[in-house]
Amino acid sequence: MDSIIEKAKEVFDIEIEGLKQVRDSLGDEFIRLIDACVKTLDGGGKIVLSGVGKSGHIGRKIAATLASTGSQAVFMHPVEALHGDLGILQSNDILVALSYSGETDELVALLPAAKRLGVTIAALTGSPDSMMVKYSDIVVSMTVFKEACPFNLAPTTTTTALLALGDAFAMVLLKIRGFTKQDYGRLHPGGSIGRAVTLRVCDIMRTGERLAIVHPETTVKDSLLTMTKARCGSAIIVDNEKHLVGIFTDGDFRRHAENDLRVLDKKVSEIMTSNPASLHSDSLAIEVLKIIENKKIDDIIVLDADNKVAGLVDIQDLPGLKLM
Repeated sequence: MDSIIEKAKEVFDIEIEGLKQVRDSLGDEFIRLIDACVKTLDGGGKIVLSGVGKSGHIGRKIAATLASTGSQAVFMHPVEALHGDLGILQSNDILVALSYSGETDELVALLPAAKRLGVTIAALTGSPDSMMVKYSDIVVSMTVFKEACPFNLAPTTTTTALLALGDAFAMVLLKIRGFTKQDYGRLHPGGSIGRAVTLRVCDIMRTGERLAIVHPETTVKDSLLTMTKARCGSAIIVDNEKHLVGIFTDGDFRRHAENDLRVLDKKVSEIMTSNPASLHSDSLAIEVLKIIENKKIDDIIVLDADNKVAGLVDIQDLPGLKLM
């Protein structure tokens, strides 16, 4: 068993070393690639990635990452491009060709046709003297010394390095082009991340009859009745101007009732929690998730611009909103 773990760790070590090599080799050509992509995108063009085999799989992932982070990008298979899909490529686009050897026949055959369209060609390769480089305007070298494969044949370290290089490519573009968390949410409307960064607290809070609001002098018994009517697990205690005073939960009641049922006749202010967690109604919904995770609570009170109670976010509602 130890030998299995040791071999697995060896693969990690080899690939980590390969990542360091590619990281340390980044220089002016990577900057030229970024500048060319920014110019292309600002001019209404797109980034077109192309590769075959394992590089093709990584190319699809890089294209997806770019597109999801605000940089228009698509993947074009070089073989299909030679049979009609070359129409994907427009003169104001940039073609990013992926091949570690730089000699992939299908990809090399594509480049003269792309060149005739006047497209800028960038090569991501480990072979700076390859055929692919001869057709390229920009060459980002990503040489690694060793594959994790014991025969030094199966693409392992090289594909990991290419994937990381693609992520660096996408994240640098994200920063330069001012892509925000809200922009990300708008491009992911079907996922929990998208909802969390586009929805505001006012969109998910309970209001009106679904709130149990009482005053400090209200008895615990009457507070529980108000909670039952609102089908809510907590009561919000407010002053006469609806400013937040505290919160009282069914858990609070159970803890006190275990010792003395006369708690029902006490004022709710005597056993409430002062200074409960709260958010303003225009806060992003993702802030709710952060508070729930950090403070391990079920209810968060929502305040309006005047710091008056406007609603309540109940953890039980979040799964239905697909926020958890």
